[in-house]
Amino acid sequence: MLTIYGSPQSSAGRCFWCLEEAGVEYTAQSIDFRAGEHKAPDFLKVNPNGKVPALVDGDFTIWESLAINNYIAEAYKPELLGNTVQERGLVSQWSIWSVADLQAPLIQAFIQLVFVPEPKRDASIIESSFEKLPPLLSTLESSLADKTYLVTERFTLADLNVSFVVAICDAVRYDLSEYPNINAWRERIGEREETQRYQALCK
Repeated sequence: MLTIYGSPQSSAGRCFWCLEEAGVEYTAQSIDFRAGEHKAPDFLKVNPNGKVPALVDGDFTIWESLAINNYIAEAYKPELLGNTVQERGLVSQWSIWSVADLQAPLIQAFIQLVFVPEPKRDASIIESSFEKLPPLLSTLESSLADKTYLVTERFTLADLNVSFVVAICDAVRYDLSEYPNINAWRERIGEREETQRYQALCK
C-alpha cells in the first residue's frame, strides 16, 4: 500500500491525481503545518526538507511532486510517460516547463491574491506576474492546435502536470477566454473519469 503525504488541495494534488490515473490503492496522510508536524522527527525521516508531498511505497520513499509522478507512472502505469523515447522526452519537456516557467508567475500572483489580506497586497507583484503569462500561455495554445492532447492522441503525464498548473489561473481569476485550444483541452481532460475522481478529492 502506498502512502501519500499532503493534501489534494496543495501542491501534492498532482500526485493524488497521478495515483488516481494509475489506479493504484493508496492511503493519504495529512500534515498539519500549523501544529509543526512537518518538523516532527518521524516526518523528517520521510522528507528531510519538511515539505509535502512525499510518497512511501513499501521501503521506498520519494519526494518532489514531479519526481513522485514519474515514479508512480513508471511503476504502475508506464504509458503515462509515453510509448517511445520521443514521447517520453516530450512528456518530460512539458512537465518541467509547467513548473519551471508557467508555475512561477502564477504562484507569485496566487500568494498575493489568496494568502495576503487585501489591504496588504502588492499590486505590482500581481501585475508583473500577469504580464509574464501571455507568451507562456500562447506557447501552450499553439502547441495544442489540431491536437487532442499535448504529446500524443492520448492523455499522458504531460497533460496532467501542465493542466494542474494551468488550473491556478482559475484560482487567481486570470482570464483564459483568448485561448480556445487550451479551454477545449481542459474540457476534454475534465471529462475523464480519472480526472473527476481526483477533483472529487478536492471538494
